[in-house]
Amino acid sequence: MKSELKYRGVVVPMVTPVTATGDLDEPAVDRLVDFLLAGGVDGIFVVGTTGEGASIPRPVRRRLVDRTVARVRRRTVVYAGIGDGQPDEIAAGNDYLGAGVDAIVVRPPISFSQERLLSWFEQVLGALRGPVILYNIPSTTHVSIPLDVIARLSENPKLVGVKDSENNAARHEELLRRFSGRESFSVLIGVGALMGPGLKMGADGIVPSAGNLIPDVCRRVCEGARRGDWAGMDRYCDRMSEVTALYQKGRTLGESLAALKAAMACRGLCAPDVLPPLRTLSKAEVESIRSEMARLHLLDETP
Repeated sequence: MKSELKYRGVVVPMVTPVTATGDLDEPAVDRLVDFLLAGGVDGIFVVGTTGEGASIPRPVRRRLVDRTVARVRRRTVVYAGIGDGQPDEIAAGNDYLGAGVDAIVVRPPISFSQERLLSWFEQVLGALRGPVILYNIPSTTHVSIPLDVIARLSENPKLVGVKDSENNAARHEELLRRFSGRESFSVLIGVGALMGPGLKMGADGIVPSAGNLIPDVCRRVCEGARRGDWAGMDRYCDRMSEVTALYQKGRTLGESLAALKAAMACRGLCAPDVLPPLRTLSKAEVESIRSEMARLHLLDETP
């Protein structure tokens, strides 16, 4: 792990707190940001997949960015995601940068042709007025960014890293072999099962959704990696995996996001409400999660 990099360590993909009517819950945003900062995170990523970014109305996205930046007050790095790179999305990304966001995270358009990715990303890099991180997440975009495309794009100084959430161990090994030693270029791992192995192979950071519940544990994973304390890192990785299973095991991505918010509601961090087309869990489902959280000692302390 290159400790001098700005874009490194544990970057939490923050959920988007909303009310039952779908409006932004601004006091909950403040509460959640404070909780993450107290956990010692290295970055907060808003308007991403875990944050239901594609479902957030555009005016609400800007309010979320403004509220997060204002609450963070430069105490950690703030990342913001944009969607398919259309002119309005590019304009939003530049607005976020102007509002104080440190880097824009850009995923490919859904079901886009791999052959067109290089020229498409080159246009996006040319249009955005600040640092950019590529977001590879084929489980939702249905397209994987080839490593050769990343290599070509990395020649552009605006590109500061890649967040890779493709559940492919062989790809991750090759990704890290090719890019982990590069100066001023960060490799962030977004797949839970590959985070520990990735850090051992030289990844610069992780992007765990479990950071919304246990930011301090996720921070210790990265601290162990920085020290080369692999046994200690593995213990915290096991805890991170245990907590992740609470809301992911046996669920689709959308179901897991609703379950994560339910778990956060049990800790008093935000309401369990999610945005359409996702479904908010019933009271009985929330109580089931609360029971499991008690077994995992996640309710022993309140934020």
